[in-house]
Parts: sequence; structure tokens; C-alpha cells
Amino acid sequence: MMAVMINAEELLRTTPIFSRLSPADRKTIAQVARVQFFARGETIFEQEAPSEFYAITSGRVKIFKMMPSGKDLILEVFGPGDPLGAVAAYMDRPFPASASALEDTTCVIIPRPAFFRLLEAHPSLVRGLLLGLTTRLVELTNRLAELTGGRIEPRFARLFLKLATEMGRPDRAGTFIPLPLSRQELADMTGTTIETCIRIMSRWNKDDIVHTGKDGFVVLDRTELEKIAAS
Repeated sequence: MMAVMINAEELLRTTPIFSRLSPADRKTIAQVARVQFFARGETIFEQEAPSEFYAITSGRVKIFKMMPSGKDLILEVFGPGDPLGAVAAYMDRPFPASASALEDTTCVIIPRPAFFRLLEAHPSLVRGLLLGLTTRLVELTNRLAELTGGRIEPRFARLFLKLATEMGRPDRAGTFIPLPLSRQELADMTGTTIETCIRIMSRWNKDDIVHTGKDGFVVLDRTELEKIAAS
């Protein structure tokens, strides 16, 4: 982790959650906020640590919890513009899960007192946060339901369809997902073992459904993925 000499006010202006604030309000926030860079694999915050409000300005972050078995369970992946720790900061509770950078990531971090002043001064920001957090809560509830039952391969298919929709772009004769996840991370995101993950991804590579590259994945046969997801 390292502080970055970047114009925090400019980052706030280009981050959706803050973009509608007045220049004066953004300047006020920038005076108390700090900008930090996290290298890929670096911990951003740990479960049970005191909470602050984070907003991702670039990069991707995984949120995960340590299960009683000692295995990590990845709950969600967040990207540019997404807030982190908003509920914990609002409720003055420790972070309920840990976060680490899936790729080089930059965050704007706002201390709790300044975060509260911001919410009190801008009710519209509260509404925007609640809408985004409600959507994420529904997604998380659905994911937890998936992880407690059902076949493993459809979970993988739904994960890749979600990633393709959220961040995919046409490239390499398919849909390129610019997120290099390890086999262990894929297993953690689907609640399975690394051995099962390797078997599924190897078969998909052979069948030209999803190819793995050093810089991400290419979905080559979305129709087949949709069939697997529905099975």
C-alpha cells in the first residue's frame, strides 16, 4: 500500500458516486480524503478492522470471508466507481469481510467523521448509496443461495456470464474479460475445490467455450454457457 500524489479532487469528479456534487463540496471532501494505491494481491482492509469509506477509482477488488473451515469464500468483485465499506462505516462497525486487490487498484478513502458530514449535507448521495447497496445485497443473497446447493458447473457458467456482462468487450473472436483470476480464486468464487475448477476450465478450454489467458478470459461460446447455467 502506498499513498499516491494524485489530485483527489479530480478523482472525485470522475468517480460516479461523487460526480454530481458541487465543485466546492468535492474540494471539501478532497481536503480530508486520501488516495492510496494497492498492488495486485495486496490487502486493502481486513475483516474486523475499523471501517472507513472507500471508493474504487481504478482496478478490481475482491471481497471475501474466512469460513470456519479456514477456506476463503469470495463474496463479490467490485470495480471502478463502486463503494466499499459504506454500510460498516455508516453503522460504526468493523469491516464484516476482507478486501484485496485483484489487479493494481487505486481508492479514495474518506474517514468516518467526514463521511457522515457528507451524508448529512447531501441526502441525494444517501439515496444513490442505498440504491447501489440494495442491488448488491440482492446479488449477494442470490450468490449465497447458489453456493449452498446445486451443481458446480452451472455456478461457473453463471459467474462467467456475469463477468462477461459487467466487464466483457468484443475481442479475440469472443468476449474478452480483462480479469486474470487464478484457479484458486475461481474456486473461492464458486464455493468448490481447486481440483474441480481445474477440471471444468480444462474441459471448457478444450471445447472452445472459455479460454484462459495471462490477462483474463475469452468467452467463445456464450450460447453454450447459457445452456450450462440453466441446467
